[in-house]
Amino acid sequence: MAPSSTLINKIKVQLKLSVSRLRMVQAKDAALAKQQRRAMAQLLEQGKDESARIRVENIIRSDMNTELLEILELYCELLTARAGLLEQKECDPGLEEAVKSIMFAAPKIEGVKELGTVRQLLAEKYGKEFTLEAVENRDGKVAGRVADRLKVEPPSKELVEAYLSTIAEAYGIDWPRGTKARRKAEEEAGEEGDDDDEDDEPSGGQKVKALEGPLSTEELSRATPPRDLGPRSPVSVVPPSPSTDNVRPKIILPGPPDLKPGKKMVDAAKAKEGSGDKKEGGPGGKIPDVDELTKRFAQLKR
Repeated sequence: MAPSSTLINKIKVQLKLSVSRLRMVQAKDAALAKQQRRAMAQLLEQGKDESARIRVENIIRSDMNTELLEILELYCELLTARAGLLEQKECDPGLEEAVKSIMFAAPKIEGVKELGTVRQLLAEKYGKEFTLEAVENRDGKVAGRVADRLKVEPPSKELVEAYLSTIAEAYGIDWPRGTKARRKAEEEAGEEGDDDDEDDEPSGGQKVKALEGPLSTEELSRATPPRDLGPRSPVSVVPPSPSTDNVRPKIILPGPPDLKPGKKMVDAAKAKEGSGDKKEGGPGGKIPDVDELTKRFAQLKR
């Protein structure tokens, strides 16, 4: 028997390959089902109802197989995400449904050989008794939606009729005959009923007009005029917002320059005045000016 770690790594690799293969098979089946639906629509348009009822069973089986592949893909992704729990000797209860569903469905699915390899590795991991329980579903741990989609039973008559109706509606075919005319009549009747219900109730515009009556003079006098009523200045200044540095901000607008003399100019003027007083009050008296000297010269000449 291979070591446990090596076996778990093999299981993880095969699970990832199974997911890729399952997605490829689903895409292939979806394209084939589209072609089958188009062919079914042509049979219904030609009036070959019995042939369509027989062939539609292949479409139903294909859809059920696609749903089964989607479920198994989810189970493979679950085991990949919880690969650490596969290290245990016994199967973890949280993984038992996924493991047994894969082991139950793998032999019955065609085109996904990687899923068969996963089944063999899981059987090697958990033993023969566990594998028999999964294949025969003795304990009922296999998912019911997996077991139901693997049953080999013809679809019910109601399911066949539902499939044919859906295909006919999707391709715009009048099947059964007269279905389009009946639906159109029902839609017109429903629209007429809606119009009658709307006429019974007054329109919303009249209600609004009734509520929007003219206000009296007294009510207008009590009304508070808006703050922005009246002329506005063409210049608006946004006040500064308070901050931690300036708690009480003020707006400082630019004004005329300050024309007060500085301290140096005041001191110089005082010194000048002081020097003038000394000249005027010194021992020589006041210094005469030019006119006074001229007068004195004129007196001396006489």
